[in-house]
Amino acid sequence: MSAAVLLPLRVVERNIVSYRRTWVILVSAMFEPIFFLYGLGVGLGRLVGDLDWQGDMITYAQFVAPGLIATSAMNGAIFDMTFNFYFKLKENRTFEAMLASPLSIAHVLDGEMAWAMIRGGFYSVTFMGVMYAFGLIASWWALLIPLAALLVGLMFAALGSFGTTFARNWQDFDILFLITQPLFLLSTTFFALEVYPTWLRPVVQATPLYHGVDLIRDLARGTVDSSAFGHVAYMVIATVIARRLVNKRLGKLLLQ
Repeated sequence: MSAAVLLPLRVVERNIVSYRRTWVILVSAMFEPIFFLYGLGVGLGRLVGDLDWQGDMITYAQFVAPGLIATSAMNGAIFDMTFNFYFKLKENRTFEAMLASPLSIAHVLDGEMAWAMIRGGFYSVTFMGVMYAFGLIASWWALLIPLAALLVGLMFAALGSFGTTFARNWQDFDILFLITQPLFLLSTTFFALEVYPTWLRPVVQATPLYHGVDLIRDLARGTVDSSAFGHVAYMVIATVIARRLVNKRLGKLLLQ
């Protein structure tokens, strides 16, 4: 196995070991989307009734659940690559210690992104099991949902770490909620794109979470078409660009 793969795995291993006594923190976060599913998908769904989704009548819970999978992947990755990433970068100087080993900045970054992707993917796959148990999955295409969730997590790991490199103190993370909350609420997680005003639809379609939500919803419902390639391409390109920018930013911060 090449060093480009093996050395980032050492960073992943370090994160796994660091959580061995605080595993409950990882597990507890998986319940948040379940609460949203019951509160909104099931509770509010009784008031909303069935929806017409691409010619099929589906329950509101069936509509909301795929969006919550994408949101889980985003939240899991964002949390690790903002608060935890900042602590290792600015407070504990963990990354500086890592660079005293054979690890390079690229190895550290790739390892942290891989761990954040795994964490977000864990929440998403767990929630997918809940969806299956309640009959909210209607297609074999859903077998690809874990891969889509990992891609969503990887994208937000890159985007989150890029924003974190500009954080001056913990208070700057208040800005994070000004970004993630609108993404959570407005990326067609709870409402179809057609509900939004015409002028707002292109803005929604330009947001990163929208592409994850729409892709996972199509996989869950079996309505996959050529738009899936556009969603995947958007997330891959966003990940590659953000990762390169983070690598440059870390070089300035750690090697100055």
